[in-house]
Amino acid sequence: MSLQSIEMCAGAGGQALGLERAGFDHIDLIEIDTPACNTLKLNRPHWNVINGDLRDYHANAHKGIDLIAGGVPCPPFSKAGKQLGSADERDLFPEAIRLVDEARPQAVMLENVRGLLDSVFDEYRMKIINDLEKLGYKAEWKLVNASDYGVCQLRPRVVFVALKKNFSECFTWPSNGAYRAPTVGALLLDLMIERGWAGAHFWAQRANDIAPTLVGGSKKHGGPDLGPTRAKKAWASLGVDGNGIADFAPEPDFSGMPKLTVRMTARIQGFPDDWLFSGKKTSAYRQVGNAFPPPVAHSVGKQINEALNIAARKKLRLA
Repeated sequence: MSLQSIEMCAGAGGQALGLERAGFDHIDLIEIDTPACNTLKLNRPHWNVINGDLRDYHANAHKGIDLIAGGVPCPPFSKAGKQLGSADERDLFPEAIRLVDEARPQAVMLENVRGLLDSVFDEYRMKIINDLEKLGYKAEWKLVNASDYGVCQLRPRVVFVALKKNFSECFTWPSNGAYRAPTVGALLLDLMIERGWAGAHFWAQRANDIAPTLVGGSKKHGGPDLGPTRAKKAWASLGVDGNGIADFAPEPDFSGMPKLTVRMTARIQGFPDDWLFSGKKTSAYRQVGNAFPPPVAHSVGKQINEALNIAARKKLRLA
């Protein structure tokens, strides 16, 4: 069954790509960052990409659409910030609720940082659940780790799924640990050796664990790197220099710890190699680092797809 969706805060398309694989056709994709919009258009010219503020978008024309999904900005809830929640002007959860009210989709899927589960946000999460319950949905939050879905990265994320009450029991979360994540060395060896680096195989043996969480950073930050001091130490234990992003793989006589390229980070994030990123290195890496891993979105999206199909067979869906 063909399913349709609206993608909020689409970024470079990590969630959108995963949901596409899960059987969803995107009607609109809304994203405020122009380079990210260019990435979406570069990879999927047929997608209707809207370069603008989510606050200016309305979904009334798509009543009864199958899914509204997205990753609203995480800084209001991130431990790396001040965790201002609803007091942060970047909090777009209210806009997501507004769009749900306008379109009354069959299902909703949102993702955010692990910090959203901190006790300081208990009341905030309950308000979102209550707001959606008033609109006729049953909602649930769940902490998922990307490595459980084959992504070579320690990336815990909070995923929020809501379905209309009359068929919410049709949805089940994907099984944890369904896929084994490769090590950084196994995943990136072919990219590290593509310019003939003599030490690539030795490096791959050292890089024998999954990666720490990729950090996209903000536009207030300088150039691209792999995160704060603690993250850089974790990267160093894998033989990776986290103080920047390289333009190319190491040369044949390279000595020391290599830096990752944007393509390498994209593969760690779960993007396929044919997914291209628009813009210069700093912009491209931020798009990668801020993305939701496509394999995780695919796994959750498949379960939503299955729930909607079960509901359709039982004729439980509402217009």
